[in-house]
Amino acid sequence: MLRIHPRFLLVTLAALAALLMAVPGHAQLELDITGGVERPLPIAVVPFQVDGEGAAPQEDISRIIADNLRRTGKFDPIPSRDLIAQPGTIDQVRFQQWQALGIDNLVIGRIEPGADGTFRVRFELLDIYRGIRLTGGRFNGVRNDAMRDLAHTLSDLVYEAITGVEGAFSTEIAYVTVDEEDDRRVHRLWVADADGGRPHAYLMSPQPIMSPAWAPDRSRLAYVSFEDNERSSIWVMEVPSAERRKVAAFPGINSAPAWAPDGRRLALTLSRDGDPNLYVLDVESGRLTRLTRTAAIDTEAVWSPDGAYIYFTSDRGGRAQIYRVPSSGGRAERVTFEGTYNARPDISPDGRMLAMVHRDDAGFRIAVMDLETGRVRPITAGGMDESPSFASNGEMIVFSRTRSGRSELATVSLYGNVTTSLPIDATRIRSAAWSPR
Repeated sequence: MLRIHPRFLLVTLAALAALLMAVPGHAQLELDITGGVERPLPIAVVPFQVDGEGAAPQEDISRIIADNLRRTGKFDPIPSRDLIAQPGTIDQVRFQQWQALGIDNLVIGRIEPGADGTFRVRFELLDIYRGIRLTGGRFNGVRNDAMRDLAHTLSDLVYEAITGVEGAFSTEIAYVTVDEEDDRRVHRLWVADADGGRPHAYLMSPQPIMSPAWAPDRSRLAYVSFEDNERSSIWVMEVPSAERRKVAAFPGINSAPAWAPDGRRLALTLSRDGDPNLYVLDVESGRLTRLTRTAAIDTEAVWSPDGAYIYFTSDRGGRAQIYRVPSSGGRAERVTFEGTYNARPDISPDGRMLAMVHRDDAGFRIAVMDLETGRVRPITAGGMDESPSFASNGEMIVFSRTRSGRSELATVSLYGNVTTSLPIDATRIRSAAWSPR
């Protein structure tokens, strides 16, 4: 049975200090507190005990779990130096001791190295105040190279057991980097774990790569490439095989692909008939349907989860704002009215929230808009923040930003407004896209 904590209070100075002290000395966990935040739930993730003969795994499962939970803004894992004990099984836990420390939940585990080089991993999530086990499991035959996958799976289990919301730690992030190498510019398309770990470059080109977009089943990425005589075209790449094919290379602009929920169609921006307008392409048949007809620029499409609408950026009103049009065709209507600039929309998986780049006195910030009430709420500190993309559970957003002249990828929590830099090094990072589950 899932337990959902009702306690979300304003952060006190003491809790804020504890959160900052909990950050390990790793570049991938640079946290910023960007606004009035709710109190994260105190949790202890105990280093997993290693029993028996053989070497310990290369990955620290407990650290990955703690870091994952911290990034959500809903949890405050205590520093390992403050742990009063390091139990590996439930019979070793003294619940009253942990209650005195103010801990709500405890994650413990054991790792047993096997003779064949694999591991047996056991873990438990405990409710300290009720003295019960919320969830747990045993995983056999885990290889070293699969230990990070297991850590993300355990993070998902912990997150869902406590919050009642599916975790998004086992997902991936696609993004584009641009570097200067040997007096030339090199563009790469990457896919990494949701925490930025294990980055893999799928494509490298001296010509620009832009706008990666995940298919709903996570098996394909659509993207824009300028490799064809420096003219834009749209490609679809299989993941992880990296097999790819060109799906759109019309005269003029071919840009901003976005998958429909059915995984068969792409919304595109094309200028084949004059001005950049929205079209829908059936990927298999090649059949093309025009959606908008305007002398303005219509671009950056994204589908609503039910497939009924396509949201997009347009300057048809004089400045960039977000509009939507029925995916079956019809009249476009304006969605955003607060602020002089709103662009690069993304819709939460439940269809309730719209993320966007919003300009105000703090510069270009990531903001979220409640589509029912129209309320707009900035959630990043601002400056030059770009390319918001929702996690599969709708509770975090990945985006690119520039700070002190340095480009980086970061995630921000919709609840705690905790912003975390991801461990990615490049001259420029852009076009972040968070995968479905």
